[in-house]
Amino acid sequence: MSDHQATYKQHIEELQARTREALQREGLDGLVIHSGQGKRLFLDDNHYPFKVNPQFKAWVPVIDNPNCWLVVNGVDKPTLIFYRPEDFWHKVPPEPNAFWTDSFNIVLLQQADAVEKHLPYDKSRFAYVGEYIEVAKALGFENVNPDRVLHYFHYQRAFKTDYELDCMREANTLAVAGHKAAEAAFRQGKSEFDINLAYAAACRQGDNDVPYTSIVALNEHASILHYMQCDTQAPSESRSFLIDAGANYHGYAADITRTYSQNSALFADLISAVDKVTVTLADALKPGVAYTDIHLLAHDGIAQILQDTGLVNLNAPDIVEQGITRTFFPHGIGHFLGLQVHDVGGLVNDDRGTPKPAPESHPFLRCTRIVEPKQVFTIEPGLYFIDSLLRDLKATPASKYINWDTVAAYKPFGGIRIEDNIIVHRDRNENMTRERGLN
Repeated sequence: MSDHQATYKQHIEELQARTREALQREGLDGLVIHSGQGKRLFLDDNHYPFKVNPQFKAWVPVIDNPNCWLVVNGVDKPTLIFYRPEDFWHKVPPEPNAFWTDSFNIVLLQQADAVEKHLPYDKSRFAYVGEYIEVAKALGFENVNPDRVLHYFHYQRAFKTDYELDCMREANTLAVAGHKAAEAAFRQGKSEFDINLAYAAACRQGDNDVPYTSIVALNEHASILHYMQCDTQAPSESRSFLIDAGANYHGYAADITRTYSQNSALFADLISAVDKVTVTLADALKPGVAYTDIHLLAHDGIAQILQDTGLVNLNAPDIVEQGITRTFFPHGIGHFLGLQVHDVGGLVNDDRGTPKPAPESHPFLRCTRIVEPKQVFTIEPGLYFIDSLLRDLKATPASKYINWDTVAAYKPFGGIRIEDNIIVHRDRNENMTRERGLN
C-alpha cells in the first residue's frame, strides 16, 4: 500500500459521508461534478491555462484534465468519467493507474460531447456542480450548484482529512525548497525575473503549476501587496526582497511569504520584529479562539513595533485606538488554506451558510470562524510603506504622531510580510513551514 493509499481511502469515506448529508438536505439522489473545460482566448485558437473545479479535485488528484466528470451519491462507489481523446496535437493523459484509482469505477471518455450516455438518465434528482451552466442545461440538469449542498461542503472543507494534511505538508516541502533558492538568488543580486526562475527550478513547478502567481518583489515593489510583475533587469542596488510564493501537491496549496534585507541592519531588525509577531500569533491559534481575535492581536503586535522603532510617537494601545496600524498593516492576518489558496467557508457562521462578515473596521479579513482542530490557516502579518495610504494618513489629525523622517528612511525597502502555514491540532499547532526548515 502506497504512502497515501490508506489515508486516501479514509478521505473518500469522509467525502461520501458529507455527500450523504448534503444530498439529504437538498432532497437529491446524487451529484454530477464537472472538472471544467478549456477556455479559448478571444479571437484566438489558443487556450487559457486550465484550472480545475475545486469540488472535483477534492475527490481526485486530477488537476490538469478538462472534460472529466464525477457521479457521486455518498453510498455507491463513485464513478469517474475520465477524458482520454484520440489526439495527435496534444498530450493525451495516460489511463488512470495510481494510488487513488481503486476508489472509483472509471469510464474512459473519448469525445467530450459524448458524455451524456455515461450520466444518469433521469437528471431530475441529480444536481450539476461546476462552472459551465449552459453545458449543464444542455445536458438536462435543472438543479445547478444547489446552495444547501455547496454551503455544507464549503463549511466542512475547513476540516482537513489526514490525506489532505499529508498533501499540504508535501506542498510546503516543495515551496520551502523554492524559497531557499529564491533567497540565494536575491543574495546574488539577481533580477525579479531570474529569482522567479530560481524558485520554479527548485520546487519543479512553473507559473501554471503553482497555486497562485508568485509575488517576487525587490525594494519599493515590496509595498505593492499583490505585485505580479517581474522586472527582467536587476536594480542597481537590491536593498530588500519580499517573496510570497507557494506550491501545489495533488491540488493542495502551500502559501508562504518571507522578507529579506541586504546590507541594512535597520531593515533587518524590522523584519525580525515582524517575524516575532508571526510566531506569537501562530502560537495563539487554539481551538475555541475566534480567528478575528488573532487579527486584532496582530494589530497590537504591529502597534508595538511602530512604537519601538519610533515610527509613531504614541504608546501601542493608542496607536491601535487611533486606527494608525491600518495604514501600515492594511490586510487581514490570514485565511483558510487547502484546495484553494484562499479556501472557502471562512466568512460563515454555520454549515447552512449564514454570513459572518469581517468587522467593519477590518474589511479585508478573510476568515471569522472559531478555530477548531484539523483546520489549516495562514498567519501573515505585514508592515508596509505604501504611498497612497501614507498620503491618506498625512491628511488626518493623526499625522502629528507620525515620525515622517523615520518613515522616509524605511520607504526604499517597501515593506515586510512573514507568512507561515499552520495546522491546528487538538493539543498543539504544527507549523508546516518552519518544521520544513524555513525560519
